[in-house]
Amino acid sequence: MARGTLNGAPWNRRVHPSQRRTLLPGLALAVAGSVLFSGKAIVVKLAYRYNVDPLTLIALRMAFAAPFFVVSYWWASRGVQPLARRDHGRLIALGVLGYYLASYLDFLGLQHVSAALERLILFLNPTIVLLLSAFFLAKRIRRLEWIALALSYAGIVLAFWHDVRLEGGRIALGSLLVFGSALCYALYLVIGGELVKRLGAIRLTSYAMCVSSVAVMLHFLLVNPVSSLAQPAPVYWLSLLNATLCTVLPVFATMLAIERIGAGRTSMAAMVGPVATIGLAFVFLGEPVSGWQLAGTGLVLAGVYVLTLSPTAKAAAGSTPKEAS
Repeated sequence: MARGTLNGAPWNRRVHPSQRRTLLPGLALAVAGSVLFSGKAIVVKLAYRYNVDPLTLIALRMAFAAPFFVVSYWWASRGVQPLARRDHGRLIALGVLGYYLASYLDFLGLQHVSAALERLILFLNPTIVLLLSAFFLAKRIRRLEWIALALSYAGIVLAFWHDVRLEGGRIALGSLLVFGSALCYALYLVIGGELVKRLGAIRLTSYAMCVSSVAVMLHFLLVNPVSSLAQPAPVYWLSLLNATLCTVLPVFATMLAIERIGAGRTSMAAMVGPVATIGLAFVFLGEPVSGWQLAGTGLVLAGVYVLTLSPTAKAAAGSTPKEAS
């Protein structure tokens, strides 16, 4: 097993049988959450084949997902101290930034880029958190972290080049939109780092998702007529799948994984996500796979792996859920 440390413990140490009973289910939850999150881009791209606009599609997704998060917020709030007024304001801001705006930009970007490139750009999230922490919190970027940043962004350049050769100039717009989504979610992670320790991941995320649902619905009602919700049956089924299998289940799977094995090991297991997206996009969307794309994916994964070895980067990311949009 590779050397290095995660959560303050070396990867190559012998795992006690009692710890293995927690480690293996935790890793399984982390992998399952990453693969399910990866399916979101596939489902969205399939829905776009029915000429549905991004705002309607995200409104349907949140309409199906919101009841689950209302129930989870109620469950997580039982027997705990009520939220302070200032916490409500912060959580509303986080919900608008981290899930409404991030999701909307991501859905817009998916009109122009491949599912594989979208997942790779979103996977830059830890590097964006690191840069934001350095800029706003005066955290020093270490040499190892600069190497991680160089590897990750070099990988994005290669994957971007693969898409540009196939699709043309509109890839630039889509990539900027998806990167904007990743940036919004990284801001959510940095700002929410203190809150999640005090309120708990389930409570914070559920509240933020409920806020996001309200924001999406208000945006939809201001821009689209209600009649635009009338869509072909496959759009409803795909939206239900997106809400449950690609949103609710992976959110809670990732939270449970972090609780059992820590943020470091969860981030490591999540590296299967971009690879899973490439495979799913090839099978369900017919997206081609090239050497450029595989090389770019490898560099991004290597960069995120190097970043997980840095205690500074792990402290910056905290224990906040690691999924964007």
